[in-house]
Amino acid sequence: MNISTVSAKGWVVIPKELRERFGLKKGDKVHFVEYGGTIAVVPLAKNAIKDCAGMLKGDTSLLEALLKSRQEDAARGR
Repeated sequence: MNISTVSAKGWVVIPKELRERFGLKKGDKVHFVEYGGTIAVVPLAKNAIKDCAGMLKGDTSLLEALLKSRQEDAARGR
């Protein structure tokens, strides 16, 4: 279990094991997310655009799938 203590200044040290696992280095930014009484520390992408490139790739073009679906709906009279 990874445990840290909050300092008088509100500082929290991210345990070494987690820093290494998530590739966090000096100067990296993290985002604090609060939900349902829980705080999550989420590493920010170093280059969000580059990191997201290709994430929507697939065998089917989304535009082609939408057009096909609309043609099928039109054929059914919707």
